[in-house]
Amino acid sequence: MSPQRVVCALLALLAVQLHAVHAEDPYLFFTWNVSYGKIAPLGVPQKVIMINGQFPGPRINCSSNNNIVINVFNNLDEPFLLSWHGIQHRKNSWMDGVPGTNCPILPGKNFTYHWQIKDQIGSYYYFPSLGMQKAAGGYGGIRINSRLLIPVPFDPPSDDYHVLIGDWYTKSHKDLARLLDSGRSIARPAGILINGKSGKNADGKVDAPLFTMKAGKVYRYRICNVGIRTSLNFRIQGHKMKLVEMDGSHTMQNVYESLDVHVGQCYSVLVTADKKPMDYYMVVSTRFMKEVQTAKAVIHYAGSNTPPSKVLPKVPTGWGWSLNQWRSFRWNLSASAARPNPQGSYHYGQINITRTIKLVNQRTKVGGKVRYAINGVSHVDTKTPLKLAEYFGIAEKTFEYNVIGDVPSAARVPAKISPNVINTEFRTFVEIVFENPEKAIQSYHLDGYSFFAAGMGPGTWTPQSRRTYNLLDTVSRHTIQVYPKSWTAIMLTFDNAGIWNLCSESWDRRHLGQQLYVSVISPACSLRDEYDIPTNALRCGNVLDLPLPPPYINN
Repeated sequence: MSPQRVVCALLALLAVQLHAVHAEDPYLFFTWNVSYGKIAPLGVPQKVIMINGQFPGPRINCSSNNNIVINVFNNLDEPFLLSWHGIQHRKNSWMDGVPGTNCPILPGKNFTYHWQIKDQIGSYYYFPSLGMQKAAGGYGGIRINSRLLIPVPFDPPSDDYHVLIGDWYTKSHKDLARLLDSGRSIARPAGILINGKSGKNADGKVDAPLFTMKAGKVYRYRICNVGIRTSLNFRIQGHKMKLVEMDGSHTMQNVYESLDVHVGQCYSVLVTADKKPMDYYMVVSTRFMKEVQTAKAVIHYAGSNTPPSKVLPKVPTGWGWSLNQWRSFRWNLSASAARPNPQGSYHYGQINITRTIKLVNQRTKVGGKVRYAINGVSHVDTKTPLKLAEYFGIAEKTFEYNVIGDVPSAARVPAKISPNVINTEFRTFVEIVFENPEKAIQSYHLDGYSFFAAGMGPGTWTPQSRRTYNLLDTVSRHTIQVYPKSWTAIMLTFDNAGIWNLCSESWDRRHLGQQLYVSVISPACSLRDEYDIPTNALRCGNVLDLPLPPPYINN
């Protein structure tokens, strides 16, 4: 290393140490033991993944800019990773917890995650990211409160509840993976869970109330779809819901009788306990399936002994209703989010688009087995995580960049199984169009970012489709749906250096290749843009014995 490089490295280390002494935000410490447990949420005893003996796992209750330190002990008989859905990990894809960024925590080992919730508020969750482990549980809620001096556009509620809803299978996650790997379908779910319960216990009796409200009070419900493939409709018997937050953004406070929550999405609603004091059902039903499945949970009015009515509110039908509901969602331009400045001070609609990437999903067969692809490439994970290969300078020995183009090939060719990694230029404003030619609804999530879902519509996207975009107040979020035989367009600035997973939230599709990674490299190799590899980073594959590259400089 040159003398100048040594001096730069020492100055960078000194700057980091001074920052740690003088400017660190509060720390929250957790120790999590991951193990199997046996429960019967649908009346069939099965093995699930628990954290500290809990299913769902412990909730993280924190505030914007807190440092989160979680020591995870893997007591399973298989490798394990946790990912933090919607957490942006600014400059720190090292903590994203997906196969493209992290080596797995091996059985009997532990790893300490350390990440900061930089400039974020709202409702999120964590989940296991390897294989089909998400189908076995291991998930839990993340609540990020605003800092005390930042105004929130509604009064503090009497209580704040996390509601984790999702489809559920009675087959084990390993059996589901074997079905998919053999070319077969995992079929429809066995049922729906609300906070790990279906509404009836193993004896067939109604579960105890999940939540309690006092008459006249207002409550916040944070609803996240943590399932593996099914869109769900959420409603509360006899009560209206005021939408206030979505995927970390404050929204205009429209009132709804029910909400479609697609896989990977989180909504916050305010509910006023202004009805006759009795118990009421919280109702969750499947959407876009021939046979509707429903789960219920009891909300108890304090002091009441009256059971809930057996008449449930109806579930909407068709995806046109859902599309129109999406069109009603609006960003609250005057509200502050994690910072004092209003959300609307960022005028995304006035930024010039530098690149358009069109991504088309595809169901195909390779070697006689079903695979899912994006632009003709079905992703497969590498033994050496992509981020580590890139950092240690062996990317060309591990994967090839830009196997797909910005526009899918017009020729009908068999899908290629390959790592799917695209480059984007640092700090450029990009338009991504998801096009779904299939009859099944899609849901996509991008790690490390929030984006603006500017438009949706039926058919195929063309440049003229931009005339329908909302360029003023569409909600900034991290997960978005694409309706059958339709398109969705999103816009964002790729200003968070790292390598980030863009994936289908339908876990069977993700498992069989409907995902890719976006590599965002800062040309400055500066600590201003990205953190160095953590000292405790796990190593695997071809980087096990490689020397560390020179550290980034602070400039």
